[in-house]
Amino acid sequence: MTMSFTPTARTPHMHRSSRRFLRDLDRPTDLFRDLGPNWYASVMGTGIVANAAGLLPFHVAGLRAFGTVVWALASVILVALTVAWAVHWVLHRDIARLHAHHPVMSHFWGAPAMALMTVGAGTLSLGGDWIGTGVAVRVDSVLWAAGTLLGLVTSVWIPYLAMTEHEAREDSAFGGWLMPVVPPMVSAATGAALVSHVPAGQERLTLLLACYAMFGISLFSSIIIITQLWSRLVHHKLGPAAMVPTLWIVLGPLGQSVTAANALGSVAHLALPAPYATGAAVFGVVYGLPTWGFAMMWLALAARLTLRTARRHMPFALTWWSFTFPVGTCVTGTCLLAARLHSDALDVAAAGLYALLLAAWAVVAVRTLRGSFFGTLFLPQGPAPAPAPR
Repeated sequence: MTMSFTPTARTPHMHRSSRRFLRDLDRPTDLFRDLGPNWYASVMGTGIVANAAGLLPFHVAGLRAFGTVVWALASVILVALTVAWAVHWVLHRDIARLHAHHPVMSHFWGAPAMALMTVGAGTLSLGGDWIGTGVAVRVDSVLWAAGTLLGLVTSVWIPYLAMTEHEAREDSAFGGWLMPVVPPMVSAATGAALVSHVPAGQERLTLLLACYAMFGISLFSSIIIITQLWSRLVHHKLGPAAMVPTLWIVLGPLGQSVTAANALGSVAHLALPAPYATGAAVFGVVYGLPTWGFAMMWLALAARLTLRTARRHMPFALTWWSFTFPVGTCVTGTCLLAARLHSDALDVAAAGLYALLLAAWAVVAVRTLRGSFFGTLFLPQGPAPAPAPR
């Protein structure tokens, strides 16, 4: 593995010894220097906490208000981070290009696309309470379109770089390889909510068919990568401790595909004739339940491997956000299965998974705030990548 995502230590300088905010940076403006696309995982992880709250199959006083506030927080983070990343590209274009071609960091280019769509989905499902349904639909449409376009690019561009530029050893596979190919699945899952807002006829049918096509792009790509990751774990074991949290990313395409299959099945009748609409609804269950079962098995395996690593020391890094969004997709997938099957057991599972999501988000958010305040998380992440090709 060529990059560990563990902040590089620096020798303290006298001129910053008297300040606490961004004390680990030579200059406060250095926070823009090494800002990578992996920061968008914080938007994904925060946004899914809100979105999942809106789908839980039981009523808890204040839960929807909590979800709406968290959605607003994710929206603010998205805007602030996008402005900061724009500054990064203006002031440190060479470093930004190196990130885009680095064999590890480049895979996290999938995060901005998913962050856009996660906030967009929350805007439609929760934000309408504040801004109105009409505005919420327009905002979600723009964010979904932008995230989908970027996600389709990353699903081809990053694998292309891996096949033509990146030097990969037999032990190089890690959960982050899934990041650039999962966005189309997020497009499928979140696009389902827009189907009813598109004019009936060919426009609605095209959107639905596009969502199913993107479901396939992500599903088959993810199966290939998960197989490679399993092989690496069996033959080469866990690898660097800071990368172990990325094992949880496997839950992302699994949980999101269950969500997408059932969300699309619920709206298929708006665009497809019988018997295809019925088949789409049935597919949500026939595909969803076995995939949910494998996701729960992987969750148990990832948890055991994480606890094993934590006992030996697992340094905090932005990869810890892998504990949030993937688990959140399992919550949404479980909620939709529970609603379709009227299953009390799945209701309980959804509650348990959401409790796990909340605990993980609270821990990771606090650690991220602390690392951001002192500037630790803005330090260069591991060794410098090779120069990007011209």
